Amino acid sequence: MRAAVVILCCLFGLSHATASEVSGVPQIVDADTVYEGTVKIRLSGIDAPETDQICLDSAGKAWDCGIEAREKLRSFAREQPWTCELTGQDVYKRHLGTCTVGGENVSRWLVRNGWALAFRRYSSDYIADEDFAREQRRGLWSGAFVAPWEWRHRSNSTVILGAVAVPVQAQRMLMAPATVAEPPSPNCLIKGNLKSAHQCIYHVPGGKFYDRLSMDRSSSRRWFCSVADAEAAGCRKSKL
Repeated sequence: MRAAVVILCCLFGLSHATASEVSGVPQIVDADTVYEGTVKIRLSGIDAPETDQICLDSAGKAWDCGIEAREKLRSFAREQPWTCELTGQDVYKRHLGTCTVGGENVSRWLVRNGWALAFRRYSSDYIADEDFAREQRRGLWSGAFVAPWEWRHRSNSTVILGAVAVPVQAQRMLMAPATVAEPPSPNCLIKGNLKSAHQCIYHVPGGKFYDRLSMDRSSSRRWFCSVADAEAAGCRKSKL
């Protein structure tokens, strides 16, 4: 009976009053956001790099750490079913959840292996795991990077984390303003307009306001590589 309730909740978008757990093989959008059926889940207590985020290795060479973190999570999960306990919603109406796969806490695995940080603003659950990853220079900690919450609004005063051996000149790559006028990749053409702290609208090529939306350097603009990426970030599609 319980399994049937879980399945029905996935199919009908999860009723807040009737369910607190979902199970299944999720679609992994980025290293801290997944879809279980139609239910969008943000892993609680952690923050992982964005899919457009870059980091530096110990030699100061740039690498796509956001994509790498997502791929590491996919390899770890290996298409196994997850069980997620849901604890509420964030400001973008994403369900917050603590998930396990193969009996292991997914958030703890990500933080302990250096592919996410403890989101101390909201939880202290994974601080010890972050300390371990930093000491062992795992994942992001092997080079230099900025915290994901800083990446989304970075500036020339953003604090650089990670290995101190990364050349200062190379670190400046990480402190560039958050948005540039040109897309970071030919495959990343969706424009995001973060109009306020709790609202984001994305525009796809061909949309009425797509060409009108300036992407000059601004903390209220962001490029996305897919609709799933934009919606995982809490954005909704423009109605026009």
